[in-house]
Amino acid sequence: MTNDPNHSPAPGPSLDDLRREIDAIDDSLHDLIMRRTAVVERVRGIKGDGVRLRPGREATILRRLIARHEGGFPRAVLLRIWREILGATVRLQGPFSLAVHGGADDDRRDCRRLARDEYGALTPSTVYSTVGQVFRAVYDGTTSVGVLPLPREDDAEPWWPFLAGTDARTPRIVARLPFGGPAGPGGGAAEALAIARLDHAPSGDDRSYVIMETAEAVSRGGLKDELAGVGLESLFLTSWRDGPEDGAWLHLVEVAGFVAPDDPRLDPLHGAEGGARRRAFAVGGYAVPIDAADLREMPAGAAPRPPQPVPAAPATDRRS
Repeated sequence: MTNDPNHSPAPGPSLDDLRREIDAIDDSLHDLIMRRTAVVERVRGIKGDGVRLRPGREATILRRLIARHEGGFPRAVLLRIWREILGATVRLQGPFSLAVHGGADDDRRDCRRLARDEYGALTPSTVYSTVGQVFRAVYDGTTSVGVLPLPREDDAEPWWPFLAGTDARTPRIVARLPFGGPAGPGGGAAEALAIARLDHAPSGDDRSYVIMETAEAVSRGGLKDELAGVGLESLFLTSWRDGPEDGAWLHLVEVAGFVAPDDPRLDPLHGAEGGARRRAFAVGGYAVPIDAADLREMPAGAAPRPPQPVPAAPATDRRS
């Protein structure tokens, strides 16, 4: 510092200087996007044919980016940008399309908006009026992913019993939408599940769905106790009777953690008890969405929220 009255501070950057800096940053971002695309195309050569969607992998990417983010740029917008990038790169690897339930009866079942926000605005999609048509499109392989309403206890004609099929083509639940949490970037309380002919892959923080079939009606408390007895914590349970009065009962249970199709915890739930036929099998699951609090914008002058730890994805054969 000088006390010379004739001294004047060096001028700061002009508006034109700052604009040129922004242009240079834009070029760098564009270069990185093109570089990322080139790597994705190399991945395509290694993977070969088949559905390239990897919801567990995408979840770990998005959680990591949100956890490391700082500054004034909104986290929700960052998530929106990466959802478009991920959707575009999946399409680059091969045909990718959506079958979407369009028979929304209230805001909570707005699958069309959720599908667009999750898989990208330019991803081809077909809207179907019934849940059966969506399931069939995925089962037949005419579309890659189906987006269906989140199951509720008061569903008169639920779609989830279709998952009880044992055919190798039977779709499984692979994601919960939106990934930004129930009050995520799109706002509102709409939620849905995505199904695909894929195995549910672990992300490090997951929920799974199990269908239990019983020949007779059983109490919810009894089912939850059975699951707890093998180490599975029930988070949601709904039941449906297949056909007439002598039809089997199906019970959809959402449980904490990752449950693979061959999970040994399911073994004790098979067989007969008191002469009643029983079986239980995993039908997929989802990576737990990012909490809305992690996407909330910081008020001016507020201290940034400390980065939250991101659990590492377990090995394929690990049970959580």
